[in-house]
Amino acid sequence: MADLTGRRALVTGAGRGIGRAIALALARAGAGVIAVARTEADLASLAAEAGTGITPWVDDVLSSAFYQRIEALDRLDILMNNAGGNRPMPMVEVDDDTLDHLIALNIRSAYKVAQAAARVMQRQKSGVIVNMSSQMGHVGSPRRTVYCMSKHAVEGLTKAMAVELAPDGIRVVAVAPTFVLTPMTEGMFADPAFRAMVMDMIPLRKLATPEDVAAAVVFLASDEARMITGDSLKIDGGWTAR
Repeated sequence: MADLTGRRALVTGAGRGIGRAIALALARAGAGVIAVARTEADLASLAAEAGTGITPWVDDVLSSAFYQRIEALDRLDILMNNAGGNRPMPMVEVDDDTLDHLIALNIRSAYKVAQAAARVMQRQKSGVIVNMSSQMGHVGSPRRTVYCMSKHAVEGLTKAMAVELAPDGIRVVAVAPTFVLTPMTEGMFADPAFRAMVMDMIPLRKLATPEDVAAAVVFLASDEARMITGDSLKIDGGWTAR
């Protein structure tokens, strides 16, 4: 594992699932991790599991006060811009609340968190921003029009930020997982037909784990990836190669 000793990282959506695994992996690689989630109990159990290296922030990525809190940091070396969500449904049934919620959570908050982090990193002339994309940021899928739209936006944001922030010594990358079995997806995989469809689309015939995604993030955040910026690492078992 890459050595991140002495680095300060911030992970949004760190209470559960992929975000939790990323926070743990960064801490185990030596980083001091600010773990952000809305549920205090989730952060408490995360800190207990890590043993050391976790600073809990109970906060909401949709809150302007949260962005100000990031900007007030004296140093930030790694941002894992992870928080997001999905509400699968047919396109013709998408209501305004669903549309507005997913745009706000998956696009606007990702932009605002990255913007706040970039302001800190510009002051120190260094840093790495990792945006949470998805394989759905590279392809299309039924019942996921809003989600696909939002993740394509994240991919575009990643490229544009990478070009603009490179002169400040800031790298910007994305990770794009396939379906991962987490508390958010457990209900979907309880449907045998859905599980079979997903497995048929993944040449490796297995789901990604949160730890698979976390390992990729640790690598991208490290000096071993110092020449990687503006790109997206697909952790999809071959889904998008079809």
